[in-house]
Amino acid sequence: MSKVQKNQLVLIAGATSAAGVATARQLLNAGARVLVVGSNAARLDERLGFATARYECDLADRQAVNDLAEQVHAQHGQIDVLLHLVGGWRGGKSITGQTDSDWDFLHTNVLTTLRNTTRAFVDDLVASEAGRLAIISAQAVTNPTPSNANYGAVKAAAEHWINAIARLFSKQAPQAAALSWVVKALSDKSVGEIPTGHTSVDTVAQAAVQLLDAAALGHNGQRLPLAQA
Repeated sequence: MSKVQKNQLVLIAGATSAAGVATARQLLNAGARVLVVGSNAARLDERLGFATARYECDLADRQAVNDLAEQVHAQHGQIDVLLHLVGGWRGGKSITGQTDSDWDFLHTNVLTTLRNTTRAFVDDLVASEAGRLAIISAQAVTNPTPSNANYGAVKAAAEHWINAIARLFSKQAPQAAALSWVVKALSDKSVGEIPTGHTSVDTVAQAAVQLLDAAALGHNGQRLPLAQA
C-alpha cells in the first residue's frame, strides 16, 4: 500500500456513500487525516464515526460550502486533497424521456456541488505541497446513448470543470493534479458478486491512496479508467 504523509489533510465530499466510506477508511489506514462531508449528520455519525472529523453541509448551497471552508480552516488548516464523490444517476427512455426533473437532480448533485466545493477549496490545493483533486466520472461521457443523455451530459460538464482546474494547476501549481476516475458503475458487493463491468468501491479507495503519490502528477488533466470486475 502507498504511504501517505502524516500531514496530508483530505476532504471527502459525499462521504456517506459506500465509496466514500471505503475511501475514508483506506486513507486513514494509510496515514492521512480525513474530513468527511455529507448532507445528513446521522448518517455521518453512523457510517463514518472513525473519521478525523465529520461535517454536515448542503453542498449545493454556495454560502453553506463557504461557511464549511471557514470552519475547516479554523479547525484543521488548509486541505491538501479534495475528493468529490457526490453522485447520483437518472436514466430515461430515449431523448424524449430525458426529463427536466432528472436533469435538475443531476445538475445539482453532480455539477453544482462540484463547482461549489472546488471554488471554496481550490486555493488550498494550489498552496499545498501536493494538492490533489479527483472526481468519479462515467463511461457515458465518451459512449453516449439516448437513455443516458442527461447523465452523460452532466458528467461531461463535470470533467470539463476538472480539466479547467487541471490547466490552472499546470500554470500555478505544478505540484498539484486534478483528474477524473472513469467507471461504468460502482458496486459495494463482495468480490465474486460484483456485476460484470462494475467497479468495486474498494478500487476507488485504492485509487484515492495512490492519488497521493508523486506519480499522480503525471495524470493531471487525465481520464483514468478504474478496474472493472
